[in-house]
Amino acid sequence: MYGALWRVLPGPWPVKLLITLVVIAAALYGLVFYAFPWADALLTPQNDVTVGLGIAGSSATMAS
Repeated sequence: MYGALWRVLPGPWPVKLLITLVVIAAALYGLVFYAFPWADALLTPQNDVTVGLGIAGSSATMAS
């Protein structure tokens, strides 16, 4: 598989290596800045965070 991709790329091996590194960097950039944040918004629950003691019906407050 990788050999077939390597043969399809144009130029001598330094150019092929540069093209490969640029494609890998672009794929990682797309994943980190677009795909992962999009998936995180879908997969994680809403950010309903309760701050306090979490005891229902109590009148206890946190000290200032």
